[in-house]
Amino acid sequence: MEPERTFLEYLTHISENVSPINFLLIYDNIGRFFEGALVTLQLTFLALLVGGLIAVPLAIARAYRKPFFSPAIRIYTYIFCGTPLLVQVYLFCFGLGQFEAVRTNFLWDPILSSPWWCVMIAFTLNTAAYTTEFLRGAIETTPRGEIEAAKACGMSPFTRMRLVVLPNAFRRALPAYSNEVIFTLHGSVIASTVTLQDLLGVGRWLNGRYYLAYEGFLTAMVFYMAIVFLISILFKLAEKRFLGHLRPRVEAKPSKVEAAA
Repeated sequence: MEPERTFLEYLTHISENVSPINFLLIYDNIGRFFEGALVTLQLTFLALLVGGLIAVPLAIARAYRKPFFSPAIRIYTYIFCGTPLLVQVYLFCFGLGQFEAVRTNFLWDPILSSPWWCVMIAFTLNTAAYTTEFLRGAIETTPRGEIEAAKACGMSPFTRMRLVVLPNAFRRALPAYSNEVIFTLHGSVIASTVTLQDLLGVGRWLNGRYYLAYEGFLTAMVFYMAIVFLISILFKLAEKRFLGHLRPRVEAKPSKVEAAA
């Protein structure tokens, strides 16, 4: 007579022999996925933060057609928007080291020889290029009446930009920026191709170590979906808060008493 199985042994049997995925193996390594999620979030949001700070002055220069600056910025955005992010990461990670001047530079050891920093630089410049373009469009479409009203109030160009143009541009750029945040998060999977253990990198490690087909990828997918869901909720709340005045008002239907009168 076989000895009675414990609950853990029963779960192990189901996980290894009955279930289509080995959920206990995923549970045993879930900590690595949280560490990978932390790497993914660090790369994504640091790149978005620094890229956003870079994009604001570039977008202003593009929108107001500043001589010399506007053509140079246009070339920069065309290069980074017109080439795949994977190519940009490879150029920073593997291409820079081919130049003697770069290898002997004081930035080589602390920054340029590190895969994390190379990925961070590529992500930052990429998202800054995209953010520059849609923020430029939002600045150019600022209602002329608001600008004229600011001039009538005696505001200086800097004050108009700070209090009128940029706040309006940021509000109207929210829907486009939410897509950019999600695209940058999705693009962060490229980090796993240069040895960084982000979410996808941990999924690849799990599949490779235990000769699995899709457990690691499915777990990474669930993490990505959860992060995207939270980002979408945050932007929905932000749009409701800052763009509520732009929604068409729905007139209340008259009551039966009013209609009869």
